[in-house]
Amino acid sequence: MRSVDEQLARVLTAAVRPAPVRVAISEAQGLLCAEEVVAEQALPGFDQAAVDGYAVRSVDVQTAADGSTVLPVVGEIPVGSRQPRRLQPGQAVRVVTGAPLPTLADAVVPLEYTDEHPAKVTVRQAVPSAAFVRRTGEDVQTGDVAVRRGAPIGAAQVGLLAAVGRNKVLVHPRPRVSVISVGDELVDVDRTPGQGQVYDVNSYALAAAARDAGAEVTRVGIVNSDPRRLREVVEGRLLLSEIVVIAGGAGGAAGNEVRAALADLGELDASRVAMQPGSVQGFGRLGPDEIPTFVLPSNPVSALVVFEVLVRPLIRAALGKINPHRRTVSAELLTPISSAKGRRGFLRGQLLRDPKNGSYLVQPLGTSGSHLLASLAEANCLVVVDEDTTEVAAGEDVQVRFLSQRA
Repeated sequence: MRSVDEQLARVLTAAVRPAPVRVAISEAQGLLCAEEVVAEQALPGFDQAAVDGYAVRSVDVQTAADGSTVLPVVGEIPVGSRQPRRLQPGQAVRVVTGAPLPTLADAVVPLEYTDEHPAKVTVRQAVPSAAFVRRTGEDVQTGDVAVRRGAPIGAAQVGLLAAVGRNKVLVHPRPRVSVISVGDELVDVDRTPGQGQVYDVNSYALAAAARDAGAEVTRVGIVNSDPRRLREVVEGRLLLSEIVVIAGGAGGAAGNEVRAALADLGELDASRVAMQPGSVQGFGRLGPDEIPTFVLPSNPVSALVVFEVLVRPLIRAALGKINPHRRTVSAELLTPISSAKGRRGFLRGQLLRDPKNGSYLVQPLGTSGSHLLASLAEANCLVVVDEDTTEVAAGEDVQVRFLSQRA
């Protein structure tokens, strides 16, 4: 039996990172930047008013505190004005937020510092040079790196790319993941199961998990156990994917049939992994491009836990993430738990905050049954129990792996 850490190391060495592609900035969110984006123009691109007020020379309002500074208002500059204007000594120009400043103006007097007279404005408070002005290049200078290679592109990065005039950016694209369910007992959710049949849960759940991890997902759906058909479908998906996930056929006779059907595409290692649930699984690199391929258990909870522990980190690594793993924290256990000796346990739990001191608490949910999907739907974490531990008492600390960033 292989340890979880050994299996994870094997999986991560198989990560296939897609070649960078250039996409519209509106499609780049959530991806990693694959280039140094150098600003070809300053941001802001011109001196502009930071508030509504009057553009002035600061030297003309230095004695304004006594209320005796009165300046003629020689015009108004709206936002978006492209008409150059020059300010003469002893004059003021009415400006609104974002409007370009006239030549020689080095400050803006806010409206509340004045009597707001449209022709001859009385300034009641002095302002220093550069006050209430957004200076050219104050945010980004021409030649600065606006977005660095390897930076995650979020809302702020998309905004900055737009601000420096970039409509496209080179990114590491989402890895393509294909999800297949195998089993003659499966029917799709738009049909009524007959005697001995069950709904195809895994292709929907695993596709959602892959999408949540950041992948571009194709849910192939149900493929029966006919060897020729299974091989044909998998071979086709290997040409279009960076990762293939097959749910069902992980162990027993069904597992032997799946491995035999795919034998000429490569070897699927069926060594058990020391984890619960999900110890029965398969992994290999199939096809001429050695695409990482997983065979997961048919039980939905087992399949989702194996996906969380092994497949999700591979997707994150293929995205270029430096740390592909979920956040883990230490939490106080609220009720006792047990785990199988010799296997790392992954138990469903609800992570909470202690209202008194803000520390983490965790409440185990349900039992460890691999078929009990409802408790996993309520869980926002997995309680991780070491291989050598069989019992953990209430009040003891345990390691908890986040499932939801809201926890």
